[in-house]
Amino acid sequence: MKNNSISENLVCQRKLKGYTQEQLSEESSVTIRTIQRIEKGDVQPHLQTVKLLATGLGIELEDLMVIDDPKTETVKRKWMLLLHGSPFFGLIIPFANVLFPLFIWISKAEDNKIYDEHGRAVINFHCTLNLLLIISLLLFFPFPGYNYFGTAAIFLFGIVFSIKNLMSALSSGACSYPLAIPFLKAKKA
Repeated sequence: MKNNSISENLVCQRKLKGYTQEQLSEESSVTIRTIQRIEKGDVQPHLQTVKLLATGLGIELEDLMVIDDPKTETVKRKWMLLLHGSPFFGLIIPFANVLFPLFIWISKAEDNKIYDEHGRAVINFHCTLNLLLIISLLLFFPFPGYNYFGTAAIFLFGIVFSIKNLMSALSSGACSYPLAIPFLKAKKA
């Protein structure tokens, strides 16, 4: 929901009805100061406030605010869940932490720039983890005590940041995988 579109739509709809801000306040039970702040774009109104304003103007809620297609948003969340959650199959199947996200990324990268960016980040991070785990296991022979600590630390690091990024991708659409080697680089425009 964008401040400008709501503010512009509110001003337009109010003027179409021929209402002053005071008249709209009386019709909607929203304070004049709130209406002024919304129309200036200073605040992002709560959904309940927008509903009151729509009722006061005698219009539909959609006439004041652009509502994103909920089906598209749900599908996007599902793909983000798959991209960031599928590496956990690597706990059961060796190298599935890279292969599952890789297959998803290959099939969805062209559909949406976000899937491409997140897919690259997930794959790069888990390829880096696999490389570090292989190095850790190779160090087992010369340094047997190191293997337990090093492997456990890498494993724990991977799980913590995978869960953190899964939650972050679902809530805000952002992800940040530290120390990932960029095996897959972004395409240049």
